[in-house]
Amino acid sequence: MTARLRLTGITKRYPGVIANDGVSLTVQPGEIHAVLGENGAGKSTLMKIIYGATKPDAGEVRFDGQPVHIRSPQEARALGIAMVFQHFSLFETLSVAENVWLGLDKSFRLAEVTRRIRETAAAYGLEIDPERPVHTLGVGEMQRVEIIRALLTAPKLLILDEPTSVLTPQAVDKLFVTLRQLAGEGCSILYISHKLHEIRALCNTCTVMRGGKVTGVCDPREESNASLSRMMIGAEPPGLAYQERAPGKVVLAVDNLSLKRESPFGVDLIDVSLQVRAGEVVGIAGVSGNGQRELLFALSGEDRRAESASISIANEKAGRLSPQRRRALGLHFVPEERLGRGAVPEMGLAHNLLLTRREAVGPLGWLRTGVLRDQALGIIERFKVKTAGPHAAARSLSGGNLQKFIMGREIDAKPTLLIVSQPTWGVDVGAAAQIRAEILALRDAGCAVLVVSEELDELFELCDRLHVIAKGQLSPPVQRQHATVEQIGEWMSGLWHEGVQQHLAGMERGEEVAHAH
Repeated sequence: MTARLRLTGITKRYPGVIANDGVSLTVQPGEIHAVLGENGAGKSTLMKIIYGATKPDAGEVRFDGQPVHIRSPQEARALGIAMVFQHFSLFETLSVAENVWLGLDKSFRLAEVTRRIRETAAAYGLEIDPERPVHTLGVGEMQRVEIIRALLTAPKLLILDEPTSVLTPQAVDKLFVTLRQLAGEGCSILYISHKLHEIRALCNTCTVMRGGKVTGVCDPREESNASLSRMMIGAEPPGLAYQERAPGKVVLAVDNLSLKRESPFGVDLIDVSLQVRAGEVVGIAGVSGNGQRELLFALSGEDRRAESASISIANEKAGRLSPQRRRALGLHFVPEERLGRGAVPEMGLAHNLLLTRREAVGPLGWLRTGVLRDQALGIIERFKVKTAGPHAAARSLSGGNLQKFIMGREIDAKPTLLIVSQPTWGVDVGAAAQIRAEILALRDAGCAVLVVSEELDELFELCDRLHVIAKGQLSPPVQRQHATVEQIGEWMSGLWHEGVQQHLAGMERGEEVAHAH
């Protein structure tokens, strides 16, 4: 059988680093082929070479048996290659349908593209409004747009980079059915994910990379999470040392917070109430676009329309306070958008510390550049950030390494209240384990932590209590030990009102049995 894609000796050098070092990879028609590696292993560079976004310095690419020189994404799409990037390539001032239209054959009319988006979204469980401007979407919704755009091209080779990070467990199952169907029709799929259980459940073959080189090829269905981790990072990630603790005083209190959406495509917040105490982690699960963005803006101070008393930080009314005043109360915040909000792309890592850290600002506003450099070096070393140094531009880092730096910047500040969105999005299993361990260490030191995540496994690992957000409303809290993935997955569709009654009834029955004995 002629291979769909064959790479031989692919090499790509950048100043100070070899991103790909003689990489060879073969993908057969109808094969779902995983590429696994820690952050900075060279996976994204290799995918960009296949997609024509980056040119290799050496090596050969063959597609359907023919040698090809793919000079641009347009040439890749013409061959039948589609890619969903981890960092999105969307025009924010255009609508969803217009963005998708740009990547398709111009023989289609916009109305036809809009209709096909609705059909594809419904078929694959990727809910999206084709007429919404992209700038009104959350990160998870943008990823849905990228996936739909790729599916509409009917590709021969589909490259997916972390495609399930924004989906409920039920939607992941539905996407896997779709991917298996595509593979059954002859489409080859290159699948990049840090979720080892997904790779084992979905993929036929797995190529493992480390330090820009291929270190092994295996059938992931015959491997365990532990053996895949060893192949990828040389060791198994350490287990989390979670211990039950009695929480302290309330640090963050949200009381009947209601806010009308600022955008016609946003979500109204309706009577949101929650508490986060010192020494506990509270999680909020939900599918992207259900009010997370609006809630985080209200909590961080980017949206100051809330009633002053509806948000309290350290017993101070904070609904109308600026982000700077909230930081003075001990709040540190990690947004879901790394580039643009979490970090200034063109600025060096050291100077990016100034976004939330002021220790290096001296009298009259003079910067202590040596202090900045040392702070950045400390974070780089502690969180194992792969970078050229403290002055490397934020945009030069891989997505996972930039996430490690931003998380490190806020954790290193020793906050009394940390609010973080998607703490381990796109980072490898080793880095995810470290970030989660650091969050639990903060909690054990008395910090109050609020985690908003679409990774249910992550929330179950970290949190003492869980809420679900759906259509701008927040579910009642449920203790982690009483929650199940199936239950939280159902609640993510807004179905908690009946579920809460069943849950409470079940707990009461359990207590009655305990008393009887």
